[in-house]
Amino acid sequence: MAREPDPPRPEPAPPEKAPKLRKPRAKKPAGTASRGKAPATRKVAAPPPVSLRDQPWRLTGLVAGGIILFDQLTKWFVVHWLDLATRREIDVIDPFLNFRMAWNQGVNFGLLSSSADIMRWVLVAVALAVCVWVGVWVHRARPGRMAQVAAGLLIGGAIGNVIDRVAYGAVADFLNMSLPGWRNPYSFNVADIAIFAGALGLVFQPQPAKPRDGAKKTR
Repeated sequence: MAREPDPPRPEPAPPEKAPKLRKPRAKKPAGTASRGKAPATRKVAAPPPVSLRDQPWRLTGLVAGGIILFDQLTKWFVVHWLDLATRREIDVIDPFLNFRMAWNQGVNFGLLSSSADIMRWVLVAVALAVCVWVGVWVHRARPGRMAQVAAGLLIGGAIGNVIDRVAYGAVADFLNMSLPGWRNPYSFNVADIAIFAGALGLVFQPQPAKPRDGAKKTR
């Protein structure tokens, strides 16, 4: 008998290739271009500096606040701490500078003095009206630095005396300056000096330069 041939052996399957692992792509930061080019950054211009003409109340308010504080501190120190209200007179550098107590119910040099209570409130109203008027003028006109300082002196001095009228019914004057052979009968305070200096500064403030006649006019 013939031998049957052996059945064909199956060919071994080729080894399976391991799947290739894909490397994760690095994420691009937000705002970068897709093609790798750096985006063009816009340069933001710095805001222009704020000048005193743009905010005139800044300097005027600082000067006014400083005058009010200094005026009230000097009055408290001389009138109350040194007890000038009771002692009436204190020689400092006689006769050039002395402390002489005087309660002023009027304005400078005792003008418009009156014992009537209504006069006190009239002077308070007038002083506050002047302060408001000067403040509105500074806001609208936007003057130079000298005028802003002068306005602050005037407003601070006026409010300093208003505080006295409301608190005591009269303004506390204590500074007296005389000369050898001449005795000054009037007393004043820091607020009076500020009012006088502020008024002079506003009157004699430098005026803006006028264009020359030969200057060309722009259309």
